[in-house]
Amino acid sequence: MDELKEALERQPATKDKEEKKALRKKKKQVMELEGYRDKLIEYDNHLDTLGERNSYSKTDPGATFMRMKEDAMKNGQTKPGYNLQIGTENQFITDFRLFPNPTDTLTLIPFFHSFQYRYNRLPNICVADSGYGSEENYRFMQENGIEAFIKYNYFHKEQRPRYTPNPFHAESLHYNAQEDYYVCPMGQHMNRIGTKRDKTASGYIIESARYKAKRCEGCPLRGSCFKARGNRIIEVNHRLNQYKRQARERLLSEEGIKHRGRRCIEPEAVFGQMKYNMAYRRFRHVGEDKVTMDFAFFAIAFNIKKMCAKLIKEGKGLITVAKYMFMGLFITRYNWNIATCCQMHEEKAA
Repeated sequence: MDELKEALERQPATKDKEEKKALRKKKKQVMELEGYRDKLIEYDNHLDTLGERNSYSKTDPGATFMRMKEDAMKNGQTKPGYNLQIGTENQFITDFRLFPNPTDTLTLIPFFHSFQYRYNRLPNICVADSGYGSEENYRFMQENGIEAFIKYNYFHKEQRPRYTPNPFHAESLHYNAQEDYYVCPMGQHMNRIGTKRDKTASGYIIESARYKAKRCEGCPLRGSCFKARGNRIIEVNHRLNQYKRQARERLLSEEGIKHRGRRCIEPEAVFGQMKYNMAYRRFRHVGEDKVTMDFAFFAIAFNIKKMCAKLIKEGKGLITVAKYMFMGLFITRYNWNIATCCQMHEEKAA
């Protein structure tokens, strides 16, 4: 670009109107190219800030536009925010982490890493709702010895008294594990024809086996079975189905029923106290580091308040001592993490 401008400036002056017109046109084109160059640089900067997200706020580049539960306009308007994940035990906040993605599925494994970083171990039991029930999460917990009481997507639907499974659904078909084939409702074998591989947003590879019927033409159940052309093809994720069977057994056990009953009064009660009793519906700072600090101090105050209320209820008189012990424990732990975040931020800026 600079070479073009220098070349135009070196051209000798002329009185010819056509040459002057051509020179002005070339200078105008150079200015347009400079504008395009500046725009491309601006777009590259936006993409660097965006990262793997699909949006970000100009006032807070760390925040992502999400649909909030508090929707005053009732039109699904998106607002910049963070996905706050917390871990609780007896309604005490044991860990928390902020995420830029609005869905919960991809937050569980990083949250486990955060818990391990904070306590030098992984939890023994995990209780969560169906938003976390993915193959990747089930596999991680099984490989790390975490007993998972996590629902999958249609667990509640299966528990309804009038629930009847669809006989044409792939999971309702009879499966011969030894010879690896399915049997359709008309008794026809569906043999395996290959494997389909998909990659999630986190890079995890999902493998699904594909089975195809031999001849669906003229079948009296075709209209209810499927509507595509040709013979029916189904895709089955055997590993995920196995994890779902294990999850169903745990959730329907006596211990699973106990954990499911307590889940609604553990994290949900904490969020309810935060939002409605303490009016903590918005973060008061901008930037991921400052928002982390914001909620860290709120978690300290929340746990101290909870401990004091518990001691008063039990009639113990050592409330002041417990306050300072509890405050020292959490401030030491959280401040160390906050100082680490600030130090990392300073190193990045340097």
